[in-house]
Amino acid sequence: MHFTGDDLFTGISFLIREKDRIGLVGKNGAGKTTLLRLICGLEQPHKGDIIVPEETSIGYLPQEKELSSNKSILEEALSAFEEVQHIEHQIEKVAHELSVRTDFETVAYHDLIERLTMLNERLALLGVNSMEGDAEQILVGLGFEHTDMIRLMSEFSNGWQMRVELAKILLMRPALLILDEPTNHLDIEAIQWLEGFLQNYYGSVVMVSHDRAFLDNITKRTIEISQGKIYDYKGSYSEYVDMREERIESQTAAYNNQQREIKEIERFVERFRYKSTKSKQVQSRVKLLEKMDQIVVDEMDAASIQFRFPKAPHSGKITLELKNISKSYGQLKVLYDIDLLVVRNDRIAFVGRNGEGKSTMAKILAGLLDYSGELRLGHQVKIGYYAQNQHDMLDSEKTVFETLDEVAVGDVRTRLKAILGSFLFTGDATDKKVKVLSGGEKARLSLAKMLLFPSNLLILDEPTNHLDMQSKDILKNALLRYDGTLIIVSHDRDFLQGLTNKVIEFRKPKIREYIGDIYDFLQARDMLKLEELETKANAVSPPSEKTEISVNKQNYERKKLFDRDLRKVVKEIEAVERDIEMSEKRLADFDKILANPSDFPQERIDEKWLKIYANQKKHIGQLMEDWEKKQSEREIIQNSINEFQ
Repeated sequence: MHFTGDDLFTGISFLIREKDRIGLVGKNGAGKTTLLRLICGLEQPHKGDIIVPEETSIGYLPQEKELSSNKSILEEALSAFEEVQHIEHQIEKVAHELSVRTDFETVAYHDLIERLTMLNERLALLGVNSMEGDAEQILVGLGFEHTDMIRLMSEFSNGWQMRVELAKILLMRPALLILDEPTNHLDIEAIQWLEGFLQNYYGSVVMVSHDRAFLDNITKRTIEISQGKIYDYKGSYSEYVDMREERIESQTAAYNNQQREIKEIERFVERFRYKSTKSKQVQSRVKLLEKMDQIVVDEMDAASIQFRFPKAPHSGKITLELKNISKSYGQLKVLYDIDLLVVRNDRIAFVGRNGEGKSTMAKILAGLLDYSGELRLGHQVKIGYYAQNQHDMLDSEKTVFETLDEVAVGDVRTRLKAILGSFLFTGDATDKKVKVLSGGEKARLSLAKMLLFPSNLLILDEPTNHLDMQSKDILKNALLRYDGTLIIVSHDRDFLQGLTNKVIEFRKPKIREYIGDIYDFLQARDMLKLEELETKANAVSPPSEKTEISVNKQNYERKKLFDRDLRKVVKEIEAVERDIEMSEKRLADFDKILANPSDFPQERIDEKWLKIYANQKKHIGQLMEDWEKKQSEREIIQNSINEFQ
């Protein structure tokens, strides 16, 4: 594949196997998204073939997508099941053809039977009897409330609408899931849910992500695109990093050996070029040089941000204090009666689901939003603020240099070129206008601009958006060396790990404080959930009539949910039983032929016939396993319902 004459890929080949979990990596511009689009058939290679078997379905989630649906959240998610209608139509067509044909002994007839079996299996896999329940379950896993199901798509931001797009692709259950930065619009809870889903997914997964923890928890294979070639590693992202270093060390050693060999040959040629007695040896060595496949060492991509934050000016012990802070948008209470004390050198992570008030609180602390309550800044506190959409606040008509030059004061003006250079803006790049910069370049320019103002309280709202792995590592190292107070909003667990000593979880309209870093918080929250469940289970003696009504109402709602689950599993059992009955009839016909082949002279019992017979037996075995699992499910649900009788 090439653009503007340069090859993006040259002669690359690889195979995606069943149940593969592949992370696709490479520096920005290496061609990761282009490769995903090629696999999906959205672009065509200039040379070579992409072979996708007919029965392989592909689901593709791009980084961004123009969305304009007038449907409700649930209706939009259910549109994923258009394939069900298509399959049902195909089943009717194949079944009709089988009913009118009489060439039972032909390969074509058996191919039709196989196709019908495959279509029925695909239909069962798509969960035709539980579409609405499955859709709601996935939407809730991705962060929607049950009450959101009837709300219109247009009421939600583009980020939330992209979650519905992701839900649709997961509901389609394609044989190959292709995800380009799937965590971009997700919070920590939704990312963890998606991890669990993908770990247990029946098909193959190929993904691009800058979230190291997400990649490590899912992928077992890493494909790197580098200088037009690909390198295939059997391992997660962290394992790939180690193996890549070993490969480059090995490449470097081979390159140095080859260079020594080349110099020796060149010296020989130069020394004996004009001696007739050595002409044959000289010619053979010249040919050897021409034929030599020269080793190229892949660059470790040394171009990365290099910076550290200015020394924090001295401030008082208390950095800021909040008392009874509240914030509403119309009837919607985002924050209510919040008390918070931040002391010097605190390092705090704001976490929680999207829309719970993290960014709102960051803006209040930065003095960008009005509020009710009392906010006191400590003695000589100077705030540095990086907004989630910081790069959108840049003047698109100014150049990179002008963006910094207009706000720089004092001695720092003499160091602007050096500062820009440390953020990868060198040479002509400083004269580029902001409007032509990529998202990553704008993010880097915004960070550089923030360095011009020494601060002792840094408030960063999603600073890693648009940054690649290496740039995130550089930023994290700079923050670890920062000697002021830090408040950071992020959903990137790997980035947050070890960076903060306190976590504040936002659960609209309240907050909850945890001591420790992000993984201490995740562990504590899981324990907290377990404690909450135990508390509910042990609440058997209501202290008042009001509590009794509340408990009865809860029990009624829970029984309703169990009843719904029971109806769903009963339908699924009935569907499996119908499949078993139909499959056993077909197997009985096979058994008759095997028992008395002479009675069926038209049947050709060859290797293909026996394979179909074996597959039929295997299929029945799988159906029986499904039936047993569903019966166990039914028994568990029925026992739960009996507790409410």
